[in-house]
Amino acid sequence: MVLVMALSHFQAGQGEALSDIGVNWGAMASQPLYPPVVVNLLKENGISRIKLFDADPWTVSAFSGSNIEVMVGIPNEMLKKLSKDKDNAEDWVKHNVSKQIKGGVDIRYISVGNEPFLKSYNGSYVGITLPAMKNVQKAINKAGLGDKIKVTSALNADVYESATDKPSDGKFRKDIYDTMEQIVSFLDENKSPFLVNIYPFLSLYQNEDFPKDYAFFDGNAKGTDDKNVHYSNMFDANLDTLVWSLKKTGHPNVSIVIGEVGWPTDGDKNANGENAKRFYRGFLKKMANKKGSPLHPKSMITYLFSLTDENQKSIAPGDFERHWGIFTYDGKPKFSIDFSGKGQDKMPIAAKGVSYQEQKWCVLKQGTKADKQAVQDALAYACSMGDCSSLGSSRSCADLTLAGNVSYAFNQYFQINDQSVEACDFNGLAEIVQNDPSKGSCRFPLALMSSANILTAMQHVGVHGCCSSFCDLGNDYVYLWFAVCVDGGDNDMVAEGLVVARFVLRQLRFHGGGTRVSGLREIRVSGLRKIRVSGLREIRVSGHVNWVTVAASQKIGQVCIKK
Repeated sequence: MVLVMALSHFQAGQGEALSDIGVNWGAMASQPLYPPVVVNLLKENGISRIKLFDADPWTVSAFSGSNIEVMVGIPNEMLKKLSKDKDNAEDWVKHNVSKQIKGGVDIRYISVGNEPFLKSYNGSYVGITLPAMKNVQKAINKAGLGDKIKVTSALNADVYESATDKPSDGKFRKDIYDTMEQIVSFLDENKSPFLVNIYPFLSLYQNEDFPKDYAFFDGNAKGTDDKNVHYSNMFDANLDTLVWSLKKTGHPNVSIVIGEVGWPTDGDKNANGENAKRFYRGFLKKMANKKGSPLHPKSMITYLFSLTDENQKSIAPGDFERHWGIFTYDGKPKFSIDFSGKGQDKMPIAAKGVSYQEQKWCVLKQGTKADKQAVQDALAYACSMGDCSSLGSSRSCADLTLAGNVSYAFNQYFQINDQSVEACDFNGLAEIVQNDPSKGSCRFPLALMSSANILTAMQHVGVHGCCSSFCDLGNDYVYLWFAVCVDGGDNDMVAEGLVVARFVLRQLRFHGGGTRVSGLREIRVSGLRKIRVSGLREIRVSGHVNWVTVAASQKIGQVCIKK
């Protein structure tokens, strides 16, 4: 079988949107959208700012010449390395910032870490975040980019608190106060913004007694008063708690950027399209009026969370975590939203050029006579390995029967595993169908073609032995994977031009001394045993795998995988 997918850039139609409004785009999805499709999606909806959670070169380079301002992120896992050695920071800036700037990408911010002071991290990043920020700042200055690019860190609103819930009693958390005081001083000195994530939804989710109307902006809430200031919504009160906290450190003039704000559409009784529509309508009207909060009465750069759903996000905080998208995983708008802030009831423009895998779904086999426990076990397994966050009361798939729930879970697992036949078995309980089993508001998804730029892919080619020799592509930093050879009978495959590759095999054994992959964005292998490699310098392995080496290098060579 040969698959050929042609992808092209589209002529964007600029719409009218608030200039200070941007959007977050995370890639924690089984098949993320192809970056040029995302660029076009943003442009057609008039969004001129994007916040990314890493600096993946393939993704970042897609914004070259787009006139979209970019914030790149440095994952928490890299903070230790960057904090210890300024050479590491200079190397990171050279490859992930300077090169992209020269290539036409308009990078404006670097977020060093993502919510590194969450209490759940038990202080793991408290001592290394600021040193990493300082080293990155020095590297940016050395590269001559200090005036253009600002270094900050995305912080959750839980870094400050108020014992009385009144903004005027706000101050930074006691356990991190000294660190926060130093970070604020650093931001002030370098004219960098305080980047904060504020979520009224979470206040509602975490407290059954929280007044629901207070999470919105339509003036229906009773509100609260503090020092002759009336607060009619939680966002303003939270923002002014930060303002007071900054004042108390002696740095009242540090600018503020909202790193994340949004409303989920599934996974909880309050997470739905109507509430999301209500929240964004009020919030964007507020931003259009440029009133800010009572103590911060001016406009702010704000990044909405998020562009698309991410079905691989952790659901430890709640099932809603996979449903923050304004758009579905495949770029379809979920609800009306007016990015201009005028409050018009209009749907945003959907993504164009999205390519799906085959029109087939995995469902519970009709007429199955398996015992109830076997079905329940299969359901539990599919949900543990897939995404069942839309199942349950007050969710989009609440009306499904037990059989419908099982089919939904089976299909999620099947699609996440790229429609592998082996992923639609479940001990004989499942079958593949060509008719869409979606029902009402419950959509059974179809897998997207790999978000990689797939030039060619061939199965059953009967390759034996090792792959081609090292290939010099002539770049000092490359981000295309040139070749993969799989020697294993019916699973033989050769793929060229891949940035993301996916294989389904029963067992993997990597062989050959010194095999390296450089600039590899992501590879996922699933089956009875699983290996996952994500990030340029990160690897996670489970199952029977001998060894793998992932390294950043000037050359892309070979990977031989033998069953």
